[in-house]
Amino acid sequence: MSTPTPPPGGYGQPQGQPPYGQPQPQYGQPQYGQQGYPGQPQPGYGPPQGQAPYGQPPYGQPQYGGYGYAPSAPLADWGPRVGAYLIDGLVSSIPLLIGYGVFIANVAERAKHTYPDDQPEAYAIIVLVIGLLISFGIGLWNRVFRQGKTGQSVGKSALHLKLVDTNTYQPVGAGKAFLRELLAGIFNNACFLNLLWPLWDDKKQTWHDKVVTTYVIKSD
Repeated sequence: MSTPTPPPGGYGQPQGQPPYGQPQPQYGQPQYGQQGYPGQPQPGYGPPQGQAPYGQPPYGQPQYGGYGYAPSAPLADWGPRVGAYLIDGLVSSIPLLIGYGVFIANVAERAKHTYPDDQPEAYAIIVLVIGLLISFGIGLWNRVFRQGKTGQSVGKSALHLKLVDTNTYQPVGAGKAFLRELLAGIFNNACFLNLLWPLWDDKKQTWHDKVVTTYVIKSD
């Protein structure tokens, strides 16, 4: 008597089913290793559809410091701004005042002793020129490089003020700070109203602030 041939898949296993010990597929679910039905979206890691990747702001919202982001900050009043300007002027003028003092003292000394001429001596002129150059350098460092990088000159730091860009509320950089100082000199000499404009302006800006898009705000 011949032994019957076992069915495909093993002894006692119904045809069309996986071997014993393997999970049985459910109706409508793909088997292990399959990709599912054509056109069916596949699950994967990452945020739900329509949301930005983790750690980034939602779509349509600028990141901190990006264009259009303007955190609320109180604008500086006119009085502290004037005070900061005077402090900066005093700091940068000290070498010039010293040089000018030496120059005047030399002229007075020569006039007192009735020298053949009342012209200042060479050393007095040199000291005056050196004082002028040092004062210019201090002003350039303080109002352009320091203020452009940190938003604060010596005067603004002392009175807790800060110069920022109107769009980003970040320091404006040396180039923009230099342009602001240049326009301030032009506008102030053309019309003194530029200095008074923050008193009634709704954004407390001078004309040169409006041109270069800057605010002066209160800082901690």
